[in-house]
Amino acid sequence: MTVIRLSEVTKAYRGRRGIVRALDKVSLTVDEGEFLMVKGPSGSGKSTLLLAAGGMIRPSEGQIVVADEDLYALSSGARARYRARSIGFVFQMFHLVPYLSVLDNVLLPTALVGLPESHSRATSLLERFGMGGRITHKPGELSTGERQRTAMARALVNRPRLLLADEPTGNLDPDNAAQIYGYLTEFHKSGGTVVVVSHDAACEQYATRTVHLSEGALVDV
Repeated sequence: MTVIRLSEVTKAYRGRRGIVRALDKVSLTVDEGEFLMVKGPSGSGKSTLLLAAGGMIRPSEGQIVVADEDLYALSSGARARYRARSIGFVFQMFHLVPYLSVLDNVLLPTALVGLPESHSRATSLLERFGMGGRITHKPGELSTGERQRTAMARALVNRPRLLLADEPTGNLDPDNAAQIYGYLTEFHKSGGTVVVVSHDAACEQYATRTVHLSEGALVDV
């Protein structure tokens, strides 16, 4: 089954020197159960591709279908609920809410979908990720690795079928990076689909397929 289908997707911005195409007619499919790595240099369009595929950036042209749902045919509210229910996100910069506790940060996605037993699910994930003793702490009181483990728990709390990760190890030392790849691999082996955008060569050993972006377009290497 195809989980993600991008058809001739373009994302253009107006810059100081004219139109910039962050994505240029990208067509890509990701099948259920894949662990896809998207490689490319900085500015190649990797993050734009991931955010568009996750329903967070509307493309200028083209269609994006996730699990038979045309994301940008949905209203913004319906798309937000779909993201919360079906897609987990992990970001390089964590995007934790600084004034919320670790536990409340993990619970944020459950507010849109009303997951039964969400509190116990969040607590269980934090325990599993070695964060059981930190659930009342604020993000500013955590190490870099602890912040990313909190973000990983938040991404998984609603039991998504798809996990999208944008440079998830970019701010981590090798030991913490290996731990995050371990969690991504565990999710993948349980039947989940993973898409990681990264320039970290270590990611390739975990991926089942790698594609390359250059100047907004998929290229053969």
